[in-house]
Amino acid sequence: MKSNETILIDHGSGGKISNQLVAQMMLPAFDNPILNRLDDGATLEIGNRRMAFSTDSFVVDPLFFPGGNIGDLAVNGTVNDLAMCGAVPQYLSMALIIEEGFSIQKLQTIVNSMGRAAKTAGVILVTGDTKVVPAGAADKLFINTAGIGQIPAHVHIGSANARPGDCILVSGSIGDHGMTILAQREELGFSADIQSDSAPLCHMTQALLKACPQVHALRDPTRGGVATALNEIAQKSGVGIQIEASQVPVLPPVSGLCDLLGLDPLHVANEGKMLVFVAPEAADLALRTLRANPLGAQAAIIGQVVDDHIGRVYLKTPIGGSRLLDMLTGEQLPRIC
Repeated sequence: MKSNETILIDHGSGGKISNQLVAQMMLPAFDNPILNRLDDGATLEIGNRRMAFSTDSFVVDPLFFPGGNIGDLAVNGTVNDLAMCGAVPQYLSMALIIEEGFSIQKLQTIVNSMGRAAKTAGVILVTGDTKVVPAGAADKLFINTAGIGQIPAHVHIGSANARPGDCILVSGSIGDHGMTILAQREELGFSADIQSDSAPLCHMTQALLKACPQVHALRDPTRGGVATALNEIAQKSGVGIQIEASQVPVLPPVSGLCDLLGLDPLHVANEGKMLVFVAPEAADLALRTLRANPLGAQAAIIGQVVDDHIGRVYLKTPIGGSRLLDMLTGEQLPRIC
C-alpha cells in the first residue's frame, strides 16, 4: 500500500478492499501458518486437543433492530465463527467501549440480551473489559467478543478443503440481516416485513458434522455476503464454483427491497446462515439434517464445485445464461455488524 493512502469505509466491507488490506498489511506483519489460513477462526493444537479461537468487533448502526440488537449479534457472531471451524463453542470474552452519556437502561437491555444469547448457544462468558470514552469520541457503543471452542477429533474442515464435485448448500434465505439494518437506518418502512437472521448456528453445525463426516467446508456469509464467501473459498481451495440463481432462497420483501435499491442479495450480509460444501453422495443427507433444525428449514442446494475456471464463481441465470459473480467491491452497507 502507498504511504499517502488513508483508510476508507470500504476497508471494512469484507470485500475486495478488505481482502487487500489483510493480504498487503496484516499477513506480512504477522506471517505465520495459523493466521495465513484465514478461516473464520484459528485452529490451534493444544496438547492432544484441537481448539478454535476467534475474535470480532461489532459497531452496528442502529444498535437495536428487528430480530435483535448489538449484544446478541456480538455473541452469535463469535459463536458462529467458532462453529464454522467445526468447533463446539465453550467460552467467550466481552469488551465494551461506551461513549459518555450512553443510556444505562439501554446498556442493561443489551447486556441482558447477551446473557440470553450465550445461554442459548451453550457458552459462558468468563472474562471482559469496559472502557468509557468522552462524548463524541465513539458512536454510542462498540463491542468486541472473542471465543474458544473444542474441535471434535473426527472433524477436519477448512476453507481450503472444497473439492470438485462437492455440492454447495445454504442453510436458508439470504440477505435478511443486511436489508433489515438498512431499512431501519434509512427508515424505509419495511420493518414489519423483514428482520435480522441473527442466531447461533453451533447446534445445527454439530448435528450436521455428526451426521455427515463428508462435509469439507463451512462458512457464514457475513460482510460481503454469499458472493464474497464463495469467492474466498474458490480461491483458497483452487477450484471453480457454479451457482444456480433460481435455487438461492431470498424472501420476497428482501428481494423487493434489493430491487428497489439496485442491490444484489448475494452481496448482502447475513448473520444466521451458513454455506456448506459436502461430497455429492452426502448432499441429500446434509440437506435433511439442516432442514430438521428450525434455523435450516429453508435450506437448499444452490450449486457445485467444479474443476474449471479456477478461483472464480459463476452464476447461472434463470434464462440459461451465465455471469461472473465477483466478491463485493466497495461498501454497499456500512456498519451492518
